[in-house]
Amino acid sequence: MNIKLRTKVDGYYLDVIKRFDLQLFEALKPKGANMEIVEFTGSKKGDVVHIKFNSPIKAEWISDIVEDHEDDSSAYFIDVGRVLPFPLKQWTHKHIVEKIDDQHSYIIDDMTFSGGNILLDLMIYPGILLGFLPRKKVYRKYFSTSA
Repeated sequence: MNIKLRTKVDGYYLDVIKRFDLQLFEALKPKGANMEIVEFTGSKKGDVVHIKFNSPIKAEWISDIVEDHEDDSSAYFIDVGRVLPFPLKQWTHKHIVEKIDDQHSYIIDDMTFSGGNILLDLMIYPGILLGFLPRKKVYRKYFSTSA
C-alpha cells in the first residue's frame, strides 16, 4: 500500500534536505508520544534511525538509510524498515525534496508499507495516514522563513 503526502515549504531544496537532521526528527515526534530516539546517525546511505515506543505498546522501529541522491531539481533519501512494530512487515519511506524555485520546495513523504495481506494493509492505512498528516504543519512551521 502507498501513501504520498506533499507539503510546500520555504527554502531552497538543497538547504531543506540538509536540515533533515536530529532536530527536525525531534520536531516530528507526535505530540504526547511516549517514545525515545535511541539512535539517529543521519539521512545519508548507511545511516540508521532507531526508535523505541514505550506506550501504549512497547515496540521498536529500526530503519536503515539505503539510498540518497541529489540532482539539479530534487534530493531524496530512502529508509527501509529492518525491525518494525506489529503489524507492519514491510516499510519503505522515500523522503523527497523537490525544487519549486530558489525560495520554495515541496517535501514529499512517499511511504510504501505492508502488513502481509491487503486486508491488514487496508486496516493499517488510516493509522499511518493520521500519523503522518501532522508532519505537514510541522514542516511548514520548521521551514518557515518568518519563524
